[in-house]
Amino acid sequence: MGRIGVLLLNLGGPDQLEDVGPFLFNLFSDPEIIRLPFPWLQKPLAWFISTRRTKLSQENYRQIGGGSPLRQITEEQAEALEKQLRTKGHEAKVYIGMRYWHPFTEEAIARIKRDNIERLVILPLYPQFSISTSGSSFRLLQRLWQEDPKLEKIEYTVIPSWYKQPSYLQAMAQLIAQELDKFPNPDAVHVFFSAHGVPKSYVEEAGDPYQQEIEECTALIMQTLDRPNAHTLAYQSRVGPVEWLQPYTEDALKELGAQGVENIAVVPISFVSEHIETLQEIDIEYREVAEEAGIHHFCRVPALNTHPVFIQAMVDLVEEAVKNPSLKLSQVTQMKKKVRMYPQERWEWGMTTTAEVWNGRLAMLGFLALVIELITGRGLLHFVGIL
Repeated sequence: MGRIGVLLLNLGGPDQLEDVGPFLFNLFSDPEIIRLPFPWLQKPLAWFISTRRTKLSQENYRQIGGGSPLRQITEEQAEALEKQLRTKGHEAKVYIGMRYWHPFTEEAIARIKRDNIERLVILPLYPQFSISTSGSSFRLLQRLWQEDPKLEKIEYTVIPSWYKQPSYLQAMAQLIAQELDKFPNPDAVHVFFSAHGVPKSYVEEAGDPYQQEIEECTALIMQTLDRPNAHTLAYQSRVGPVEWLQPYTEDALKELGAQGVENIAVVPISFVSEHIETLQEIDIEYREVAEEAGIHHFCRVPALNTHPVFIQAMVDLVEEAVKNPSLKLSQVTQMKKKVRMYPQERWEWGMTTTAEVWNGRLAMLGFLALVIELITGRGLLHFVGIL
């Protein structure tokens, strides 16, 4: 195989409470997270949202120890992957590129250039593709490649999604089985898959394949598990007034409680590492929702972290990618259903579906602009003397 580099892509998370505000600003500054028609509004809106959400988010991180464990776990995954690749005789170096916090993707690319890596595998730690996760990282990498001629010398291949990978499915099934077997009657436990949600418009307007891949992945995991347990798929972590993929996790838990379900095992299907959405959102918030709904026995299946079968899945993905280096960044950004990443669909006036969506967005933007101006004391209305 020769000397290769592997770039693991992930979201990133604040290492300490002081990092929460800047992390949120970076997150909401991404046009793939908040899709706006006017790029110049991105950073002011990101500042406004991050400022409003910092204290609440800090309290959530305080509940799990004061920071995200994501960086440490990802470093452990990288170390385990590199060790396994070297054990198999491959001269490999694994790098970590976080999208919104250190070590940033740009930092990883600088190290790759410094180490004179000639062959690179780009592997997102998101099993399923979405505009807002893998897509955002791919978009950034595409820009870096366009801006730096030196990167053109690197022979690389991209793995856009890998939710069908057999060892990944086996690792997930093993972790679920371990939790089920802790119950007196394992076959009667309801398996509850909770995936990170995305706005419904991403799927219906932009063609994001995320929902399809999550649903197919859930079916494949249950097939691999090969047990008679009933199961549910729901979506968590929604924010803002827009409609997200449904059913929402909290609503689905309440419905199961109303149906008399008392035992559930929650599976964080779209996460391969423990972080705020597993340790705080699922373990604390959703546990309370479940208990109030009458679900008396709530357990959560651990994230994959450094599960040896999961590490083997990554080894297999890297080896296959090197043997068949075919997919480039430019191809990935137009992959699947011709996903429309930022900038989004063209402007339309009139009573079309797209126009109604944009009219709603403009109304929201106008309201946000007014709120920002009232808070900051600066803006067009102050300039003309109205405020």
